[in-house]
Amino acid sequence: MTALVPTDAPTAAPRHRGADTDWRPVHRCSVRRHVDEGWVASARVRDGVLVLTSGRSDPDVLRAALTEEFGEPVVLRTVDESVVRQRIMWELDDELADIAAHDLARTNPAMSARTVLSRGQQVGGAAALLVFVLCLVLAPGTTAAIATAVLSLGFLAGIVFKFWVSMVGARFDLVEQVSTADIEALDESTLPTYTVLVPVFREANIVHDLVRNLEVLDWPKDRLEVLVLVEAEDHETRQAVLDASPPPWMRVVIVPPGSPQTKPRACNVGLAIARGEYVVIYDAEDRPDPDQLKKVFVSFGRAGADTVCVQAALSYFNADENALTRMFTLEYSYWFDYMLAGLDARNLPIPLGGTSNHFRTELLRELGGWDPYNVTEDADLGIRASAVGYRVSVVNSTTMEEANTSIPNFVRQRSRWIKGYMQTALVHARRPRALVREIGLRRAAAFTLLIAGTPLTFLGMLPGIVVTIATFVLPSSWTAPVFPTPVLWLCVLDFLLGNATMIYLTMMGPYKRARFDLMGWALLNPFYWVLHSIAAYKGLWQLITRPHYWEKTEHGLTKTT
Repeated sequence: MTALVPTDAPTAAPRHRGADTDWRPVHRCSVRRHVDEGWVASARVRDGVLVLTSGRSDPDVLRAALTEEFGEPVVLRTVDESVVRQRIMWELDDELADIAAHDLARTNPAMSARTVLSRGQQVGGAAALLVFVLCLVLAPGTTAAIATAVLSLGFLAGIVFKFWVSMVGARFDLVEQVSTADIEALDESTLPTYTVLVPVFREANIVHDLVRNLEVLDWPKDRLEVLVLVEAEDHETRQAVLDASPPPWMRVVIVPPGSPQTKPRACNVGLAIARGEYVVIYDAEDRPDPDQLKKVFVSFGRAGADTVCVQAALSYFNADENALTRMFTLEYSYWFDYMLAGLDARNLPIPLGGTSNHFRTELLRELGGWDPYNVTEDADLGIRASAVGYRVSVVNSTTMEEANTSIPNFVRQRSRWIKGYMQTALVHARRPRALVREIGLRRAAAFTLLIAGTPLTFLGMLPGIVVTIATFVLPSSWTAPVFPTPVLWLCVLDFLLGNATMIYLTMMGPYKRARFDLMGWALLNPFYWVLHSIAAYKGLWQLITRPHYWEKTEHGLTKTT
């Protein structure tokens, strides 16, 4: 295995024998040009400029072109592709770090979560808060009643939308069906290069399994590029990958230091140097189906040119470990089997999952890659793709993951996800008229109910519990002076109806996967949502205090083998 790691200059590339060598960088070009053409001007030697080339370009043509471009003689040295890439990473690490962190914010600042609130949002939010405070002072009871009723109706609206979409999804099976015969009909000699990006951070305990899980991918190994993206400070994980004796087509890429230190920033580093026509993201604990890449390739071949992404389904190999993992599995089953199908059937924006997203590399770069300042970068990318008319499809392949076994770990994970939904809602709410113009009123409404409605639904869970208990426990003489009885019962009805609907939807989850033993666990969904509500308030607080902080989810906690 070759690590794409900065080393000292004399050993970062082979010397030109018999010549004094000046290892200072010469004739830098863009990262993309170096990677696409497979060369890098490595050093000055007595005979001119030493250019390392992987041999992908005709040597005579490359030498003549670079001699004319540089205005001085060029000495070509053919080396392994990994050596060329290593030298590119060494010489252009500053450019890579800048591209990964700031490219989207620089080229399309309105779509970047680097700025939490735009000027207009700051002014509008301050004015709304001032009006709310004045109303509380002048008419506290009426204001509290109206605010509670609005929150309650928003809670129900978000759930009703999910119910409608899921019912649509139940009538359609839009997962791209790729059969074994379709895969066997492929001519492997014509398959393109496929890049697999695996961002890891403090995952030394599970990267051995990661290497074994990716070794079984069914794709010609001379056209398979697996880049394990390791943060520069994470020496333990890097060494653990190397100790796992991975195959030569799997390489460690050291992500240059910088901020924000997030998964999407690491993925952008990988995207900048990726050679594949297609690129997929896997997490460290993922176990994709061995034939997943081929199924996706067939799906892209059948899809239109406007399909930017093919999403594989996610499920959990430790579903039966405890109550939390069972609820996790129920939630994902309903999401991938019903929600995604319904969104696709009605051509509505689809927020992507955080892993097993397969992209056309060219279109992904056109979109600006991932937003490193958005902590739910997958959902944001799905919405940005929808805004320019690109589509997402789903393939009949599954990636097994590790469901959270620990409640504190679950709350950390969900607080980041919900904070990312809030970020995405704020970003796309900066230009409401432009959003409606780009994707239409119907799709903009769906975006609002799904991306903004999901955090509001979770935020409304705890107040809903308090109001419901107060309505049934406290005498009306206590509550009536503050909350009119009709308002209280409206809130209670919304709350109970919403929770009953989500229990029903959760029960639908295991139907297509024949996991009927999990259906009874759906009755615990209100308790599961209490955890979501706690996570939502934590995410809201972090949005105010630490908007770009990446709450780390620990993996490798399961006892399931």
